[in-house]
Amino acid sequence: MYTLGINAAYHDSAACLVRDGVVLAAAEEERFTRVKHGKRPIPFSAYELPYAAIAYCLGAAGIRLVDVDHVAYSYDPYPLLGRRRDDAAISLPLEPSAQPTPAEWESAWDPLFLASIVNAPRHLASGAPHHLRERFRDARPDGPYRWHFVEHHVAHAASAFHASPYTSAAVMTLDGRGERATTTYSIGAGNRLERIGQVDYPQSLGLLYERVTEHLGFLPSADEYKVMALASFGAPAYLDEFRAMIHLAPDGQYTIDDPRLERLEERFGPARRRGEPLERRHYDLARSLQLALEETVLALAAWLHGVTRLETLCLAGGVALNCVLNARLRDRGPFARIWVQPAAGDAGTALGAALWVDARERGTDERRYTMDHAYLGPAYDEGEIEAFLRWSKLAYRRLDDVAGEAAELLARDRILGWFQGRMEFGPRALGARSILASPRSPDMQRRLNELKDREDFRPVAPVVLEEEAGAWFAGASEGRSPFMLFVYDVLPGQAERIPAVRHVDGTARIQTISRAQHPLYHDLLTAFQARTGVPVLVNTSFNTRGEPMVCTPRDAVECFWTSPLDALVIGPFLLEK
Repeated sequence: MYTLGINAAYHDSAACLVRDGVVLAAAEEERFTRVKHGKRPIPFSAYELPYAAIAYCLGAAGIRLVDVDHVAYSYDPYPLLGRRRDDAAISLPLEPSAQPTPAEWESAWDPLFLASIVNAPRHLASGAPHHLRERFRDARPDGPYRWHFVEHHVAHAASAFHASPYTSAAVMTLDGRGERATTTYSIGAGNRLERIGQVDYPQSLGLLYERVTEHLGFLPSADEYKVMALASFGAPAYLDEFRAMIHLAPDGQYTIDDPRLERLEERFGPARRRGEPLERRHYDLARSLQLALEETVLALAAWLHGVTRLETLCLAGGVALNCVLNARLRDRGPFARIWVQPAAGDAGTALGAALWVDARERGTDERRYTMDHAYLGPAYDEGEIEAFLRWSKLAYRRLDDVAGEAAELLARDRILGWFQGRMEFGPRALGARSILASPRSPDMQRRLNELKDREDFRPVAPVVLEEEAGAWFAGASEGRSPFMLFVYDVLPGQAERIPAVRHVDGTARIQTISRAQHPLYHDLLTAFQARTGVPVLVNTSFNTRGEPMVCTPRDAVECFWTSPLDALVIGPFLLEK
């Protein structure tokens, strides 16, 4: 049984294909269209289905759309239609009487948004671009597959629990907003999820963080991770103001005073325009927001633990990409174990919707899949890569020892583009589409930020051999961190040996790698350790500012030649400048 999961409702549109409980493929649309987060300037195109990602997933299984049994779309528009949900035809915009509440209507954004989702089955059957049409041939709006609208936060929760290594867990999802919910609490058992509570729009920790991100002059729903990095440079000067804005109830509920931009300006002063210099108050605002988020989520987690009495917590939703928050939950929260789905943002709802519908339709609690790696995207074999290099008339050579020769370049402080195997699913580069460098020079962070045209306050992250992690990062021997979703303190005795990856607060957002997850990547770190004594590399995403991570050999070569990268290791081939 094939189940196709689709996210196209808000941002980070994506597709995922599941066969009998096992994830075969998953990818974000941005990697194919080269439009970051799928946010085009033309309003309607923001609601397009991820046709390229869907075609990739179908192609990975060698099937067409008509061979799929179920399509799971990670948003349910019908709760927003009120009494019109069963009408054969609906005129938009809806008159006010048809709206359940003003807040619910606002959560749908606009009539075009709602219409695009209601009509998604028709778009899937007939809207694919010509160059992808073969995979969609003979599909009709009614199938032959069955269509399922899956509530947004059900998809988030399923992506967290059904992909986790645990068959019993508490589940918390935190994002900007779904149809109604912004925060949900569930109990997972087997392949079942029971929701035990939720917080509804407009109360939203994700939206608060998003609004402050915009107030600080960054892109909302895109640059929140920059605010997290900025926070380490500030002081909690505004923490009391945030504490006064956020009102916690004893039952997992919370309310937030009006966080619109004009209200934020009244509280914190004028908003920073994009490109203006950062001032001390901006650093302090970021720090205060981050601490307020951590305090609030810790309180919510304490309530959830008290209600469920479970020792494992699974997290998803865009807020779960905040690795500093995740570490605070790990270190000071009530749960013994925390698992975060690596594509925790909206892209991951394609995964969750597919797993949710698959489990429900198979009608079993049997688990057949654990997400122990995120290498679910396209791969290109040696022949495909070499054919492109020849066509491009580029000078290259084949490496006899890919790991060893690449490690030698890194040991000489060369910065490499690294293109190997299947592309990662989710926002983190994890050794398939990475830029790699030595962590031993304190100047390497500046070089990489300059190469990628990034803000100078942003840290770069390390990858470390799983078996060596505990000797370099405090507490890392107690658990794996394969998805770069937690920070760890750099051990004092090692900090001077890897200054490039130590953030100003003494932490690093680490990726641990085992040979089972990615043999060549593991061999590379082993070879680098043999040459330098350091089992750590800098690992950042293979892209430059404003661009998605590279997907194809063409993307990799274009990024290599339009940036100051020193070399590109692509499959078994090396290109140098």
